[in-house]
Amino acid sequence: MKSLQVTNQQTILTESIPVLPYHDFFANVTALAASESVHCVSYFGYYLTDEMHLICCLADDNDGTVHLLSWKCAKQNVSVPSLTEKNPAFYIFEREIHENFGINFVGHPWLKPVRYAWNRADIGKTIANYPFFRIDSEELHEVGVGPIHAGIIEPGHFRFICSGERILHLEIQLGYQHRGIEQLFLTKSKINQRIALAESIAGDTACGHASAFSFLWESLCGYTASDSTILQRSVAMELERIAIHTGDLAAICTDVAYQLGNSVLGRLRTPMVNFFQEWCGNRLAKGFIRPFGSFYALTPELKQRLKSIFEAYEPDYNEIWNRMKTLPSLLSRLEKTGILKHEKVVEIGTVGISARMAGLNRDIRSSHPYGLFNETKHRAILKNHGDVYSRTQLRNEEIIQSIGYLKEWIENDPEIMPFEQSELKPKANSFTISMTEGWRGEICHCAVTDKDGNLLVYKIKDPSMHNWLALALAVRNNEISDFPIINKSFNLSYCGFDL
Repeated sequence: MKSLQVTNQQTILTESIPVLPYHDFFANVTALAASESVHCVSYFGYYLTDEMHLICCLADDNDGTVHLLSWKCAKQNVSVPSLTEKNPAFYIFEREIHENFGINFVGHPWLKPVRYAWNRADIGKTIANYPFFRIDSEELHEVGVGPIHAGIIEPGHFRFICSGERILHLEIQLGYQHRGIEQLFLTKSKINQRIALAESIAGDTACGHASAFSFLWESLCGYTASDSTILQRSVAMELERIAIHTGDLAAICTDVAYQLGNSVLGRLRTPMVNFFQEWCGNRLAKGFIRPFGSFYALTPELKQRLKSIFEAYEPDYNEIWNRMKTLPSLLSRLEKTGILKHEKVVEIGTVGISARMAGLNRDIRSSHPYGLFNETKHRAILKNHGDVYSRTQLRNEEIIQSIGYLKEWIENDPEIMPFEQSELKPKANSFTISMTEGWRGEICHCAVTDKDGNLLVYKIKDPSMHNWLALALAVRNNEISDFPIINKSFNLSYCGFDL
């Protein structure tokens, strides 16, 4: 195979990435991605002088490496065979590249825009004229939801095609925010500006994205984080997982009208996020994770406080979960609802809970470990039915697992290092990839620097980019009244997708 293999959070010279003619690039990528253990974590392009460079990153979950391959082309009038025709998991990456750079991927089933970015290749394509799939029939009807929703959520449009109450097809169109975060990483030069951007990629995953950026930036600068910094980041990410999973279980109870579950679980989420407030002054942990260290040490007093939170949390949590898993009226809404089977999640390239719900083992904590997971042997939790109940069970078991990790980790007592803003500069002409496992799934940040060490490109991939199609497929042949509970069981990010 003509690829360069690197590890998570490794920095290399960009020129070391093999540049292949497209037919060789195509053959190598399709051969690698034919294995279930290999999937695309990022595929993006950028302009350099009079050419366009494209880099593909394929993670191998068996050996913990990432395969890097690239190809080059002219800036205009480029047509090449579509990877999606051979492997549907590339569909969203090729759509994004087509929208941003105008490359025509021949054989792609539908090269529709993804976000309608301000700098898209064809500004004549507008979101008002988005080409939704349609079926002409007097017996079918369409139901449109959004982009302005009744709930307090991000803007997105859902177009259902239904036969009576049964959903035949759902198409989801996002792209209403146009935040331009990737471009802001290039125009904002101060480290505090960039970390603030990372925290804002997806507000409910501030720790996950901030950690991915911090690990990347430290690698680019040739810096190794202290043991106390690694402990703080690892604790913060798993605490974020516990808090969001608990809140999601409360919301699932809401959508099936189980008020007791919603009330108890909603209350149990509060001490978790309030601990972040005590620790760093923000309930979402914004301002906490920084490259080279943190202003907020995990002191012995805070460790003891976290232990007491778990002592109060666990008895009430276990009691409400034991009720939930035996309540027939609740189980009847969760079981066999919104199913997506193993072969389909493999085909479309899902990650995180949306993969593990159907037996696909994708978890960066075990396959490409970082932080304390370099020392902690993580076992990914898998379910096999791919339904709402599987996604509910995953949250429950991951909460218990993460609490176990935190209890173990806070017994460690590394020396607390004073935090001083480093003046280290990124390496020139370099490439770095950084992956973390957010509570939704894998987060991937990539950076390329120029000859002066300035950012040439910063590429972000939130797990929702892989998983929105999974939601659209999971609702098929379900009643439209079940859409809220199916949607909540995935709980995907609008803003994490709409960069």
